Amino acid sequence: MQPYPPLGTLYAAAVLRDAGYTVTLLDTNFATPITDWEHLLGRVRPRFAVIYEDHFNYLSKMCLLRTREAALAMIRAARQHPCTVIISSADATDHPELYLRAGAHFVIIGEGEYTLRDLLHALTGRTDQPVATIPGLAHADPGSDRVVHTGPRPVIRDLDALPFPARDLVDMDRYRDLWTRHHGYFSLNLVTTRGCPYHCNWCAKPIWGQTYNVRSPENVVAEMRVLKAHYDPDHLWFMDDIMGLQPGWLARFADLVNRYRVRIPFKCLHRADLLLRPGEIDALHRAGCAIVWIGAESGSQRVLDAMEKGIRVEQIHTATRALHAHGIRVGLFIQFGYPGETWEDIRATLRLIRTCRPDDIGISVSYPLPGTKFYDRVRDQLGSRQHWIDSGDLAMLYRGPFPTAFYRQLYRVVHREFRIRCAVRTWRTPWRWTRRDLRRWGRALGYLLAWPWDRGRLWMLRHRPHRGIGPLPVELSPDEAATPAPVNFHPSRHSD
Repeated sequence: MQPYPPLGTLYAAAVLRDAGYTVTLLDTNFATPITDWEHLLGRVRPRFAVIYEDHFNYLSKMCLLRTREAALAMIRAARQHPCTVIISSADATDHPELYLRAGAHFVIIGEGEYTLRDLLHALTGRTDQPVATIPGLAHADPGSDRVVHTGPRPVIRDLDALPFPARDLVDMDRYRDLWTRHHGYFSLNLVTTRGCPYHCNWCAKPIWGQTYNVRSPENVVAEMRVLKAHYDPDHLWFMDDIMGLQPGWLARFADLVNRYRVRIPFKCLHRADLLLRPGEIDALHRAGCAIVWIGAESGSQRVLDAMEKGIRVEQIHTATRALHAHGIRVGLFIQFGYPGETWEDIRATLRLIRTCRPDDIGISVSYPLPGTKFYDRVRDQLGSRQHWIDSGDLAMLYRGPFPTAFYRQLYRVVHREFRIRCAVRTWRTPWRWTRRDLRRWGRALGYLLAWPWDRGRLWMLRHRPHRGIGPLPVELSPDEAATPAPVNFHPSRHSD
């Protein structure tokens, strides 16, 4: 119950409206995708039906089977009407032939706003440019089953030139009502960047590749002023892979936020190493940051090195302490099941969570995404199923260190232990309890009673015979091979 408007789709809609097209939006956050889509097509009778995924939502990179099935069904429904069907998504970028066979006329490859605009210009006769010369497209070759690619389109460098997302196309009152009823505040989303330049070997980059482009702080604050004037959100989510990577960007942003009085509590994603740059956390604090999510992934340096994450375990500890010292909450993304991970590596990750004492955690198992080194390494083990059905699947799609049932139980155990510890940390005398405190302690008590069973089941699953895929492929120098690896663990003053 934390829905956000489909930001990437609204950017595309804004670009089309600036180009003179009339745009109607089906927001599938509050719709039955197939039924409501069919009703909308029958009512509007559009010339073009565009299925445009929100590329800023990290779940879109996972190419979930439920999402794919819905998109294919929407294509088939649109083909029942006299319109041209166009799709833009991460999965369609990876597998355009799949969507063309389902009936799509065109698949947009990669970043889509300007490709979509140029395609509509060509199809409506506004320009004389042949479709075959518009970069960033895939379409079927007439008279054959061959898929024609028109070549890659360079990513948008000048992000300030884009119009602000067409948020007026969504029912913002419905978003506000749901957020307020379930959380007591209203949150909206925006982005300051596109892409990520780092090389984590499990992270796919189907839309922006290895590029990283950033909006100016002035442009971002101008959008925040519009949001405050029109929608007055209580909270913001900056959906960037990394917010403020460019040196000095956050300091300038904080200055402008305070100058124009648009200081709104927000959450963002960042890297532990970058947070340790001088002035970085202070700038986040001045700008109004409420919580920073860090991609910690593992408490084992061995696993982080195998992932090519480029950070040290001690940097996670140091960044977390510094954020807490500035009054900023911390969320940690944790990833279990990377090839070669051992029980000792898992224990190191559990120690990381216990000692860093984050305010929230997000847990997943390693997921092989097309186009990554990780995917190439386990490709031969994937079999017929290469994607999760939905985001809660947590299936091991390859022969991981432990079976799927183990990781699902580990997810359960770690989350429950974390909630118990959070309840203990936020203890207050019972006569001061709120309704939220009652719910928190009720859940914590239930988790505590189930603790022996949960741990026992995890122990049994850990010892169930299972075929792993071998040790981590970490290259060591002769000196390193002869020297025991250091233990990257700093005990907390608050011993558990």
